[in-house]
Amino acid sequence: MTTYQFAGFWRRFIAYMIDGFIIGMILMFLMMISGIAYLAGSMSGNNVEAIAMLADPERMAEFSVWSWMFSVLLNMIYFTYFHGSTGRTPGKRLLGLQVVSVEGTPISFGTAFLRSVGYLVSSVVFCLGYVWIAFDKKKQGWHDKIAATVVIIHEPQESTSGITIPDTKGELQGTTSFGSHSGNVGQTETYKPEMSSWENTTGGNNQKIP
Repeated sequence: MTTYQFAGFWRRFIAYMIDGFIIGMILMFLMMISGIAYLAGSMSGNNVEAIAMLADPERMAEFSVWSWMFSVLLNMIYFTYFHGSTGRTPGKRLLGLQVVSVEGTPISFGTAFLRSVGYLVSSVVFCLGYVWIAFDKKKQGWHDKIAATVVIIHEPQESTSGITIPDTKGELQGTTSFGSHSGNVGQTETYKPEMSSWENTTGGNNQKIP
């Protein structure tokens, strides 16, 4: 049995900023490509109409709304893919973090998508859902509570508080997906859910814990 500590606010914040920078670069690249395509199209068509559209406040407001919606969609795709496939975005990998279920099992793409939707909830009211991480016993943000996930420090820690995952080997029996295993969390920051036994720490999509 190995205990992994819950990741705190600042470590997760730095990981999120790294991921935000990566997403921003991707978004900037896509916007640049679309801008070049727009300019190329306007040069071959009616230049006056194209310039007039750029100067129209209503058109620009509409463009801003569509840009925001696209950035939200890009964020959801990014976090759903990385969390659903490995539980670790590039930012979390650099900071040694991983997203798992509250039972200590790998999360599915469905759970990862639900968690990414939860980011929108955490962002309301001055990002209170993110600030909640600093005060929660299991360091869960609102998006974690919505998706029933926790973020752990990937390396085992010399601590009795956190989430405990069994160190076992063998073939996963009785399931074709992620399976389940005993994960317990201590009384102050932990709990002991009753789970069916298992013999592997690798999920159906080769996602490993930790």
